[in-house]
Amino acid sequence: MTKPDEVLEGVAGMIREIIGEEWADDVPITTETAFAKDLELESIEFVALAERLRAHYGQEVDFAGWLGKMDLDQILALHVGQLVDFIVQCTSPARTA
Repeated sequence: MTKPDEVLEGVAGMIREIIGEEWADDVPITTETAFAKDLELESIEFVALAERLRAHYGQEVDFAGWLGKMDLDQILALHVGQLVDFIVQCTSPARTA
C-alpha cells in the first residue's frame, strides 16, 4: 500500500525539480501547500508534473484527467495534500485489484 508520507516526499521532490529555482529548495512543501498561491505553478508546470506522476506511478494516476474534472477555482485552490490523497487512492490495492 502506498503511504501518504512517502507520496508527499516524492511529489515534493518532483515539484522542486519542475520549478528548478533555488528558492523552491527552501520552501517547505506540505499537504497544506497550495500549488497556485504558494508555489506559483503555471500550466506548463502542471503538464510536466502530470508526465512525471504517470512515469512514476503508472497509468492509474491520471493527473491531467483528474484536473480536467475541476473548474478553474478548484484548480487555483488545489493543495498538495489533495494530490497526495488522489495518488494514494489511485494506487491502493483495492483500486488496482
